[in-house]
Parts: sequence; structure tokens; C-alpha cells
Amino acid sequence: MRKILYSLFSIIFTLLVISCDDAVLPKPKAYLSLEYPDKEYKKLEVSRPYSFDVLESTKIIDETNNWLKITYPNLKASIDITYRPVENNLKELLTEAEKLVFKHAVKAEQIVPKDFVNPNKRVFGSLYEITGNAASHLQFHATDSTTHFIKGSLYFYAKPNYDSILPAVDYIKKDVLKLVETLDWKPL
Repeated sequence: MRKILYSLFSIIFTLLVISCDDAVLPKPKAYLSLEYPDKEYKKLEVSRPYSFDVLESTKIIDETNNWLKITYPNLKASIDITYRPVENNLKELLTEAEKLVFKHAVKAEQIVPKDFVNPNKRVFGSLYEITGNAASHLQFHATDSTTHFIKGSLYFYAKPNYDSILPAVDYIKKDVLKLVETLDWKPL
């Protein structure tokens, strides 16, 4: 009996030693592989008191009061643009735009402003990058300081998770910068 137990123990021990040959390794980290289409722009085709270049693959939704919604169907995002004429109320419009930006301070980790000035085209404004799990990650406003004022906000139609949507925010940020660079005001 002892001989059988010894043989059985030897076989089990040998199998354990042989089967534990490979070390267990953790899985390597996975990296998100996102591919976005190349950017081609066209002039805004909707008649407004302003004009700018938009990405060809976006869909423009015409809204009342010279407002627009630029949608990114594949990214489930939109840039909502509001327009208001300046009627001796520029300070009020600027204050309102900044209030909307800083409403996100509760969820934001950081709000980084960037001013832009193009005196030749009379375009003056600011772009705000909002990091963290806020509802809007980019907001901007622009004015000619006498007649026109627009405000834009980027929204995603998903629960805000900044780490997940950061590549899409960076992709759309380039479109917002192109919008501001090509912004032209039309006479009222």
C-alpha cells in the first residue's frame, strides 16, 4: 500500500512540476485605435449674418434666430452655435457667455482659456477647453464688437467620460479653430 501511495504521490508531484513550467504574465494594456476621416472643409451653405468653413462630413441643422447645430453623426456630438446681434449689450453678452463656461466648473478639472484676435476680419473672441467629466468640453465666443456675437458649445450625446472622448474632442477642436480662423461677418 505504501508503495502505491508513494508512486501516486510521485506521479502527482511530477505532473505539478511539469504543468507549472510557464510563468503567468498579466495581459498587456490595450490601446484604443481610432481612425478619423481626413478633413476637407467647405463654406457654410446656410445664409446667416456670419460665414465660416465647416467639415464636409458634418451635418448642418438650420435653427431659428440664425442659430445652427453642426452635428458629427459618427461621433455622436454636435457644436451648438447661437447668434445674437450686439445692440449696446456687448458686456452683457460676454458675461453671459462666460457664465455658461464656468457653470461647468463643478465637474471640470480645469478650464483653459485661449483668446484670439484678428483685427483685419474684426474677429475677437475666446476658446475655453474644459477638462474633466463636464457636459461640454469646448466652448467659444466671437464678436466684431459692434454688430455680431456668436457662441458655440461642443456636446456629446453620451455620459461624459473625459478619458474616453478625449480623442474626439481633439479632432473636433481642430474644426472649431478652423471655424474661428475662417469666420467672416456679413452686413445686417
